[in-house]
Amino acid sequence: MATTVQQILNNKGGTCHGVAPDTTVLEALKLMAERNISAVLVTEGPRLVGIFTERDYARKVVLRGLASKDTKVGDLMTQNVLTVSPSQTVEEVMGIMTNNHIRHLPVVDHGVLAGIISIGDAVKSVMEQQQATIEQLAGYIAGGMST
Repeated sequence: MATTVQQILNNKGGTCHGVAPDTTVLEALKLMAERNISAVLVTEGPRLVGIFTERDYARKVVLRGLASKDTKVGDLMTQNVLTVSPSQTVEEVMGIMTNNHIRHLPVVDHGVLAGIISIGDAVKSVMEQQQATIEQLAGYIAGGMST
């Protein structure tokens, strides 16, 4: 049975960190460093309006010669963010990430932000599935050989 996004959120927790569009890039980077995360969601109240990632920082701040303390996240965030639902499978998530060259997907459940899933979360889930399959097969083979 395929693992769902909801199962991953249940294991890792639905905590996601966000900032307002008028937050400075420097403040967002400090939050990312404190929490050891590589992306923050950009929200206006309960509404998701974008995502700001380390990749955005590298490509949109550093390469353009902008100052992190003077630049607002809202000016550089990725808008029109792709999202997934809790019922989607890890395989679907990995396909979306691969096809769109992204590493983070917010999880939205009936219009409400429920968490965020990263490529690392998806890979970890697939590895756990594979390990469980290996253990089941080994048990089956060992059980069959003892008779």
